[in-house]
Amino acid sequence: MNKVVFIDGCRTPFLKAGTDYQDLLSYQLAQFAIKGLIDKTQISNLKIDRVILGNVIANIKTSNVSREAALMAGVDYKTPCNTVVQACISANRAICDAYFEIASGKGDIIIAGGVDSCSDTPIGYKKSMQKKLFNAQKIKGFWATIRFIFSFKISDFFPERPQIAEYISGRTMGVDCDIMAAKWQISREEQDHFAVRSQQLAYKAQQNKILSEEIIPVSFPPEFKTIIHDNIVRSDTSYDAIKFLNPVFDKKFGTLTAANSSQLTDGAACVLLMNEKIAIAHDLNPMSFIVDFQFTGGDISEELLLGPAYAVLQLLIRNKLKFSDIDVFEFHEAFAGQILANLKAISDAEFLKKIFNLNESLGEIPIDKLNIHGGSLALGHPFGATGARLMTTASYRLKREKGKYALIAACAAGAHGHAMILENYNSQ
Repeated sequence: MNKVVFIDGCRTPFLKAGTDYQDLLSYQLAQFAIKGLIDKTQISNLKIDRVILGNVIANIKTSNVSREAALMAGVDYKTPCNTVVQACISANRAICDAYFEIASGKGDIIIAGGVDSCSDTPIGYKKSMQKKLFNAQKIKGFWATIRFIFSFKISDFFPERPQIAEYISGRTMGVDCDIMAAKWQISREEQDHFAVRSQQLAYKAQQNKILSEEIIPVSFPPEFKTIIHDNIVRSDTSYDAIKFLNPVFDKKFGTLTAANSSQLTDGAACVLLMNEKIAIAHDLNPMSFIVDFQFTGGDISEELLLGPAYAVLQLLIRNKLKFSDIDVFEFHEAFAGQILANLKAISDAEFLKKIFNLNESLGEIPIDKLNIHGGSLALGHPFGATGARLMTTASYRLKREKGKYALIAACAAGAHGHAMILENYNSQ
C-alpha cells in the first residue's frame, strides 16, 4: 500500500447563506477552491489523476459538480471527476475515497474536498404537482389541455420549503440535538459559553492572520469585490449578549439558539493528496499523512449526532492510542450541544462499558487543544466542505505546533460519524 500524504489545502472564505455568494452556482464556488489549491501548490504542470468533491445540496443542472468545477479551474478534461454525498461528512468521504485510490495504486495525485451553497438550494413542488407536470408530457389535443389546466389547485403552486430534516424520523437536526443535549444534561449556559469561545478564538485567529494561511481570496464579476474573510465570525460575541436569545427549535423547552448553532453557509474547500514517493520526486513537502480513519452509523431516532463519539473511540482503540497521545483536535461544531454531548460520551464510564466493553477510560479531550482557532459555530459549515477544512486546519496546526498526531471528527445526518488520525510528516 502506498503512503498517502497531505501536501496542502485551501478554502474559500465561508459566508453566511444569502450574502456575497448568493448569485453563484455551487460549481462556480468550488472552482475557486480547486484553482486556488493548484496555484498554491504549483502543480499545474503535473498530471492530476482525479478530482473528488463532496456535495449535499445538488443543483439539478450540475449533479456532478466536481466535473464542472474542475474544468472551470483548468484541470485537464482527460481527468475523471466524481461527486460523492454523505451529508455533513461528504468531504471526509471524498478524502477517504482519494486515499483508497492512491494507496492501492490507482492514482498518485488527487484533489479532494467539497462544496455547498445553501444559497443555491433547489426549491421544488410537492409530489402531487410533480406527478401532474410529468404526466403533462403525454397530453394531446385541445380538450385534454383544458382538462389538464383545470386540474390544478391553488395549493399545487405552493413550493416545498427546504428543511434540514431527517427523512426517516421527520425531525430537524436541531430538534434531535435539543433531545440529545437534554439526555446528556448539557445546560444552555454550557452551550452558550462554548459558542462564545468558538467565536472569540476565530476572531483572534482572523486578526492574527492565522486563518489567512488556509483561505484563498475570491473575486468574481460583475463587481469584482475581493472577499478574504469568513463573515460569520463576530468580534462582539459575549455570553451576556446571547444568554437571553430564544430557542429556535424546541421553542418551549429547547436550549439551542441561533448563537449556539452553526449557520447556513456557502463555501468550498479542497486538499491535495499524493503518493509519498511522487511528492518527494517532485520536491513537494508533505505536512501530514493519513494514519487511519473510521466511518460509523448509529440509531437515527436516538443518537443522530453522536457519531463522532463512536468513530473516535473505535479509531483510538484499534490504533492503541489514548487522548493523551493526541496533540491536535479539530472537531466539527454542528451545535454547541452536539459537540459537548460527544465530549461527555467519550469519557463516560457507562457509555464506554456498554458500547465498547471498556473498563478503563481513554482519557478526556483537553479543551485547550480543541478547535483553538474556532470551529464551525464561528467559521460556518458548508455541508459538503467542512471535512476538507478540518483536515487542512489540523495539518497546519501539527506543523505550527510541532505535534505528532491530530484527530479530526464530524457528525452527519443519517446518524453517521467520521474520525481520522493524521500524523505530522516531520515527526517520523
